[in-house]
Amino acid sequence: MKTVITIGRQFGSGGKEIGIRVAKEMGIPFYDKELLQEAAKKSGLCEKIIEQFDERPKSLLYSIAMDSYMFSLPGSGAGESLEQQVYLATFNTIQRIAAEGPCVIIGRCADYALANNPDRMSIFIHAPMEDRVRRVAERQDITLERARALINKTDKRRASYYEYYSSQKWGAVDSYDLCLNSSYLGLGGTVELIQTIAAHKEHPIPSPTEIDPEG
Repeated sequence: MKTVITIGRQFGSGGKEIGIRVAKEMGIPFYDKELLQEAAKKSGLCEKIIEQFDERPKSLLYSIAMDSYMFSLPGSGAGESLEQQVYLATFNTIQRIAAEGPCVIIGRCADYALANNPDRMSIFIHAPMEDRVRRVAERQDITLERARALINKTDKRRASYYEYYSSQKWGAVDSYDLCLNSSYLGLGGTVELIQTIAAHKEHPIPSPTEIDPEG
């Protein structure tokens, strides 16, 4: 198997759980926060600093406040802000991990980082707002109103990050190979569908015109 599955997701859509289950069922590594640890190891950046910028849009004031840190970093390039260094560290880590073999990677513009990788299968998981509100409220034990506000804030942050670095529209159908509504088949059904599509990508079924009529 060679397929590297990247998953973008609306907050509360169950995208992370789907990714975990897909990786488990397929017996391949799953990367979410683990990417930050890998990026920190390889780049020399403090993991805490990387976490501060994780899937967050460009913030001028915060960047200015934090950029003084870069002067103490080994090998920090002239003209590269701390924010740029964090993004490049994550970008390079995604490419390195994908080169090692099949895996599932959550968020962090992984689909964009692997745009030229023929083994990439990019997926965006979404769901109706009411389903997401209910899931987040139950998971975090908060009111429906707070859950809705948290969803809006998180989605806005993820969209800003994705669109800033990829120059593509977050959640748009033409930005991904597949956009799946997790409420349509449920989380389990969505996991099964992704497995089926990945298997087809690995071993495509020839179309009738490709089959030799004489066997």
